Amino acid sequence: MKVTSIKTYICHAYRTNWVFIKVFTDTELFGVGEATLEMRELTVAEAVKELERSLVGKDPRNIEAFWHDTYRNAYWRGGPVLMSALAAVDMALWDIKGKDLGVPVYQLLGGLVRDRVPCYANGWFAPAKKPEEFAEKAIEAVKKGFKGLKWDPFGSSYMNITRQELKQALDCVVAVVEAVGDRAEILIEGHGRFNIPTAIQIGHALEDFNILWFEEPIPPDNKEGLAYVRRKVKIPIAAGERLYSRWDYRDFFKLECADYIQPDVSHAGGLSEIRKIAAMAECYHIPICAHNPSGPIANAATLHLSACTPNFYLLETMSSDVPYRNTISTEKVKLENGMMHINNAPGLGIDINLDAILGHPYLPADLRHYNGNLTQIRDENSKSYFIGS
Repeated sequence: MKVTSIKTYICHAYRTNWVFIKVFTDTELFGVGEATLEMRELTVAEAVKELERSLVGKDPRNIEAFWHDTYRNAYWRGGPVLMSALAAVDMALWDIKGKDLGVPVYQLLGGLVRDRVPCYANGWFAPAKKPEEFAEKAIEAVKKGFKGLKWDPFGSSYMNITRQELKQALDCVVAVVEAVGDRAEILIEGHGRFNIPTAIQIGHALEDFNILWFEEPIPPDNKEGLAYVRRKVKIPIAAGERLYSRWDYRDFFKLECADYIQPDVSHAGGLSEIRKIAAMAECYHIPICAHNPSGPIANAATLHLSACTPNFYLLETMSSDVPYRNTISTEKVKLENGMMHINNAPGLGIDINLDAILGHPYLPADLRHYNGNLTQIRDENSKSYFIGS
């Protein structure tokens, strides 16, 4: 079997554009992958095309050799663009190999550790602005069974935070905590927005709540600073969605930067690389809670990762999505009692619908994190994409 071509497809999805790929072979087999990279979708699609010439004519089943050679031959190693493109191709090659052998990808990676994984919700809050609106949305999300609720309550604050802004953020946290009680974990997102003293100040304020973690309290460029913040506060720290390889994670672990790691299967080199990152984390007894806010192919790949990874703990999922998510792929996700079930179909168990994707062409989307519009993460037509909901 030989690879004949790679094709990319971009589908607008309101807050971003999903970047899907297909790797074709000289047989009837093909594989799908996802390289969604917010605000850089066109760039990463071109990067995938750059990888095509090194893969055409090769046996797609030799995944480790392709991964190693691609990383080596890029010369300018690492970074989100190369690693997201490589991630998508890596997913597609595992998809092909699973189909070729007639088994789900998780069987190729060691077999089942679990057949379902607990999920926490992101996006559940849209379009809330006031504490009481967050509380109402939180009650709705908990009724759906999610094991945790994550959100960023910090508005447009950046680096510093005023006393009034901090009070508004904490009022929001209080409202949600009181609304859900002990029915769901509380996860506070920072989006890497604060400087060190501000992150410590907020961390101390959050110690009054029994939160599961404070995520990305400072920008991701300063691992030593993150480790310092972690030592200064009494709440768990989560981070790692903006680390792209095992080499990025090496110092992260040595410096003891976080209690939970959050690599993204569509950014950190795909299934092959995150399995290695997870194994490193296991040596430090650190749980992996994958970053997973993207499209259906990335979600499918992350489910296979969760199925076979012993130290996988909690999966991020979007509580709703664009109304056409179920039409642009064959995704069938079962969420039951806050647990997402892992499918048993060969490969990744999912395909994309090209005709439906063409109906939602690329539209540029800008970052909302620091302009006060973060809760506009979903449009008014968004809906659940889980089976039976």
